[in-house]
Amino acid sequence: MHSTITGISRRALPAVIAAALLAGCSGGGATTAAPTATTAGATPAQSTTPAPAPTPTVKPTGADDPALKPFYGQQIAWAPCPDDPATEKVDESVEQCATLKVPLDYGHPAADTLDVAVVRNPAAKPDQRVGSLLVNPGGPGGSGVRMVKGDPKGFDGPLHDRFDVIGFDPRGVGGTDPLKCLDDQARDGWVTTDEPGADHGKQLADACQAKYAKVLPFVSTRDTARDMDVLRAAVGDRKLNYLGMSYGTYLGSLYAEEFPDRVGRLVLDGATSPSATLVQHNIEQQAGFERALKAFAADCAGKDPCPLGKNADKAPQKLADFLDGLKDKPLTTSKGRTVTATAAWTGVISRLYGGEQAWADLRNVLGWAMVRGKGDYLLDLADGYNGRDKDGHFGASADAYTAIHCADGATDAPTGEQLQAALTDLAAKAPLVSKHDPTAALFDPDCRIWPFRATEKPHVIKSTAAAPIVVVGTTGDPATPYAWAEKLTSELGNAVLLTRDGEGHTAYGASSCIRGAVDTFLVDGTVPAAGTHCATD
Repeated sequence: MHSTITGISRRALPAVIAAALLAGCSGGGATTAAPTATTAGATPAQSTTPAPAPTPTVKPTGADDPALKPFYGQQIAWAPCPDDPATEKVDESVEQCATLKVPLDYGHPAADTLDVAVVRNPAAKPDQRVGSLLVNPGGPGGSGVRMVKGDPKGFDGPLHDRFDVIGFDPRGVGGTDPLKCLDDQARDGWVTTDEPGADHGKQLADACQAKYAKVLPFVSTRDTARDMDVLRAAVGDRKLNYLGMSYGTYLGSLYAEEFPDRVGRLVLDGATSPSATLVQHNIEQQAGFERALKAFAADCAGKDPCPLGKNADKAPQKLADFLDGLKDKPLTTSKGRTVTATAAWTGVISRLYGGEQAWADLRNVLGWAMVRGKGDYLLDLADGYNGRDKDGHFGASADAYTAIHCADGATDAPTGEQLQAALTDLAAKAPLVSKHDPTAALFDPDCRIWPFRATEKPHVIKSTAAAPIVVVGTTGDPATPYAWAEKLTSELGNAVLLTRDGEGHTAYGASSCIRGAVDTFLVDGTVPAAGTHCATD
């Protein structure tokens, strides 16, 4: 199993730790109970009226547009990647790093530009090379550079034999103008507090506006899809071959909508639902985590030891009561840090991504917390999910997650009776995982007071590409529920659904059957038979 290939969903699971949390590989993408909004019933403090987005950009015509020709015709200057001290066991020099120049605003390409960080792992069998394969790990906020660079052997096999595997950092992520709005101390409190207050969302929005006002209107997924087309041309490919996980399925879907004549072989694993609003998306996703929590708890009750007891029916409630109870009686760690209810829920949710392979670890962590009163391991899980390293430093993925979602049009939100109806629906479908902070569960991220009003809207994406698209779904996926894969397959039109039966987020890294079908499709174009189901390894 190649654990580097990870899926990141709507809640910002940083790519740098995804391999450690997931067995396998967000607008789509995963929510946790960690608050990113105001407390339930509170009215968010209003900042200045959001500025409208720039005039919608004219749909680019690629290399046929004279203003874009310099970008499409550029030669990428590949060079051996510098050593990364954070990856002591990886020799990055076997891979090649570079930057790709793209317009900041495709509506005005002669103005400012961005340098997109890219990495290439050249085909292991150059005499059999098919072309390039672009990959995206999800998010939004996941680093494609880290996905490829962090484990050069992660794609070994048919894909690496026949393709140059290429990762890139989307706008605002990793090496591409990363967004880091809050300092480490503020971020630590922001992601773990049990009392976010009415100005919680405003705190982040104001900090991002103060630092990145020039860039924030241009970090949308559609902008990144256009960057991908420039990258496709710059590496010499006539059509795009692509493997996208979780939120990366939304990126791939938008590419197919924007450039149908450039679609080569696209695989979308852990499909999101681009036609749903953010609130609808989050309610369905919370329901997915509710189901996964109950599945874990029932499995735990049948194991020995299990800190949730032996009654499978009562085990889920016992777990939720313990986690919620940390609001009043938080745990501490050996280093004196506090394990809040928010942090504890975040740690538990992080392990639900991994399916059955992560459940044994979660049982052990909960045993230390619930039986021994030790919160260290539970907080370690939350830190990993939030992108906090052992020295207390945070990466930039969380702010990119919010900025990209808000640029994608997640700024409209229900109010009044519609809001109450949404909260009622949430409570009915996910009573355990949403009770901690229902409003945060609905608005993750909180774009209601974001300083820029996006023009993108949820809509059905129907591809007119001649080539079929392979959509991959997992029946027990908590972060991107299987129904979304069915829905996206139907909406795209010329698409086929490949199914993994089992728990956990995304399928490619969790099933040799799925991996074989995907590899075969990408390498020689053989489309999986409709209705194909694969077991989890």
